[in-house]
Amino acid sequence: MTRDQEGWKEEPADLRLVPPASAAWAAAAAALGAAGWWVVAWVGICLAGAVALLTPVVARRLTRGRDPAQGGVPGGEPEGGASGGGASGGGARGGASPGWRLRATAWAGVLLCAAAGAASAGLHAADLRRGPVPVLAEEYGRGWAEVTVTSDPRLTRPRVSGRAMVPVSVVVDAEVVRVERTDGAVVRTRAPVLLIVPPGEGRDAWLRLLPSTRLRVAARFTPPREPGDPYAAVLKSGAGPPRIVGPPSALQRTAGELRAGLRASTDGLAPDARALLPGLVVGDTSRIGTELRDAFEATDLTHLLAVSGSNLSIVLLLLVGRPGRARQVERGGMAPRIGLSLRGTALAGAGLTVAFVVVCRPDPSVLRAAACGLVALLAIATGRRRSLIPALAAVVLVLVLYDPWLARSYGFLLSVLATGALLVVAPGWSEALRRRGVPGRLAEALAAALAAQAVSAPVVVVFAARMSLVAIPANLLAEPAVALATVFGFGALAVAPVWAAGAEGLAWVAGWPAGWIARVARTGAALPGAELAWPGGWWGGAALALVTVAVVAGVRRLRHRTWPVVGVVVLLVLVVARPVPLVRWVSGWPPPGWVFAMCQVGQGDATVLAAGEGAGVVVDAGPDPAAVDRCLRELEVRQVPLLVLTHFHADHVAGLPGVLKGRRVGAIQTTGLEEPPGQAEFVRREARAAGVPVVRAEPGERRRVGALEWRVLWPPAGPAPPDGGPNDSSVTLLVRGPGGVSVLLLGDLEPPAQRALWRAHPELGAVDVLKVAHHGSAHQDPGLTGAVRPRLALVSAGRDNPYGHPSPRTLAALRAGGARVLRTDRDGAIAVAGAGRGLVAVARGW
Repeated sequence: MTRDQEGWKEEPADLRLVPPASAAWAAAAAALGAAGWWVVAWVGICLAGAVALLTPVVARRLTRGRDPAQGGVPGGEPEGGASGGGASGGGARGGASPGWRLRATAWAGVLLCAAAGAASAGLHAADLRRGPVPVLAEEYGRGWAEVTVTSDPRLTRPRVSGRAMVPVSVVVDAEVVRVERTDGAVVRTRAPVLLIVPPGEGRDAWLRLLPSTRLRVAARFTPPREPGDPYAAVLKSGAGPPRIVGPPSALQRTAGELRAGLRASTDGLAPDARALLPGLVVGDTSRIGTELRDAFEATDLTHLLAVSGSNLSIVLLLLVGRPGRARQVERGGMAPRIGLSLRGTALAGAGLTVAFVVVCRPDPSVLRAAACGLVALLAIATGRRRSLIPALAAVVLVLVLYDPWLARSYGFLLSVLATGALLVVAPGWSEALRRRGVPGRLAEALAAALAAQAVSAPVVVVFAARMSLVAIPANLLAEPAVALATVFGFGALAVAPVWAAGAEGLAWVAGWPAGWIARVARTGAALPGAELAWPGGWWGGAALALVTVAVVAGVRRLRHRTWPVVGVVVLLVLVVARPVPLVRWVSGWPPPGWVFAMCQVGQGDATVLAAGEGAGVVVDAGPDPAAVDRCLRELEVRQVPLLVLTHFHADHVAGLPGVLKGRRVGAIQTTGLEEPPGQAEFVRREARAAGVPVVRAEPGERRRVGALEWRVLWPPAGPAPPDGGPNDSSVTLLVRGPGGVSVLLLGDLEPPAQRALWRAHPELGAVDVLKVAHHGSAHQDPGLTGAVRPRLALVSAGRDNPYGHPSPRTLAALRAGGARVLRTDRDGAIAVAGAGRGLVAVARGW
């Protein structure tokens, strides 16, 4: 127990509301997507259990109230107190003891809350199965729908599916209020849906839509992807601008104008600050690109990009002052300086909260953030954090009953855990750090970061199968800038409608800390060991939770020993920094003198030919910029004289930004067949942005960089092969490296093109290394394989890919020809070193 300046004693944590809130949460999560009769049965069992527990308690009270001979007053306890002989005797003579009655009442409350959570989830889920919308979805029907927009439109993240880049679409939550089927039938209804709009000329108009706008759309109705999704259907609309039939509400127009004013005031800032500031202030992430978002994910700073309770807390702290001042006569903050009484301060805080919810949109995620932010603020302002656990539990209970879909929300879980850690874990850790000489403010910040990471990391690995090793220092470095960016950003938001120049000035000030946060994220994400792969799923989360508990216990044991702690910190720094000489000494990767490397980039191709100290010719970029960038960093490739893109399928070109990131690239060489056109345009666009020329590969072309030389064998001059398409137009290279090592890179050539290749080049003989065509698919020409007779056959394929690559038949044929076969899906990245009899292949492993 501790006492503050006024002598009050902090009470122990009151956990009585935690079990009921947890029961409602768990029951709601389980009931969503479950069959209706299961939900009814569960609610009935919980209610029956609660009745069974409460019946003897109620009967005992009624009996005692009617029978004064029992020795007590009506409705009271026996004379002599709960621990006296009367209580003991009463319990022995046929009544339950007071302790049992309290436990029975508590368990009954848990069961009632579980019943309420399941019932709420069941009723909400039942709403999704009523009316014409789910029927149309099951039939994959088409029709006209009148919908009300319920969220801000957003863009899907670019991704690769097989050989193609999935187009970036606009998605928006909406509510169908009227359906007109193709047969002319019109039905009024209320059904939440997810509306998907493909790319087209009207994309900007879709992105400008405000919640509460009413639209008329022609769409195809499809079922939701998962049974527990909060939608009755997914509506896939056609391209083109939206047809607006009803304007947004005045409240939403006001909020939209404020948000637009903030965006306009940031137009003159540096790109990162321009993209990040609206996200920090009101959760507007429309300008944040994939690369910056990936950096925030790698450093566990994504909570800054969403509407968070910390945003509200920072603004309200300006009103109420620094922690612990609420109980003092001399209050802090702006409230007493502008003459606000205690009641006026409370009303002003409530007004700011309402304004926060309006501007950031009053959807469940914002309400959650506002509720958790108010709990955290009250804890900080009063200094009695542990006593506010009941408040947090009550918030969880009310929100889950109001919106059961939160019970399955990843963000809701992380928000509650982080808030709970700040209330329960962080104060003790902060006090422990102070006892060891850490300054007060630093101790609080460090304890908060450590506590939040300790409780949230196991949840992150459940869904992401990775953990950030730089999250704590990144959050510590970013945290001081968050308050400045938020305060001046909200100032720009408020001033923009009346004084554009003043808003731009405030945004310029806010841009400095926002830019610092972006630099922290980018710098942390660029470290070789920023992220550590960890088994995903609930087993992986449980394993990390056990490791976290063991680490905390170990630190407590070593609290009086400095050198072991210093050693652990140094080891962690080395794991994150991964100096290349140390990594090479520990892992043997990359092997000294490597001449060819095949990166592990999933289902795609990315290979590297050594071209001197710190230089490499890269052939294909794979589907993932982060994967190819990581591979090139491990190989110490800082300069790329030439990047060859064998053809324009996404699994070969989508990783282009990763090759260009922080490296000097001399030129990009491509095939002559620009298909698919969209992906060819993507390559040209990225090359223009990086200032790198794009050239076409010519048959017979010869190039040399240092000891590395190569010749373009394919595609031939003239029109493309008739049937092969982009695959059969793959740029094919015959390479000779140091020591005369020969490498044949086939791209994705299909059997007809393979056959034509070796017929057009009868001089092709045995090679040392073969990059097997098309990820080792079953479509291989045995004549080409027999002609080149590789010593090493390397296959680039992704784990558990849906195509069955590599084919067992292809692998067997290669081995029968005397080749040693290695594959990235099992062996990880592969490097070839040496020459002649000393030729070896080294697998990095997983």
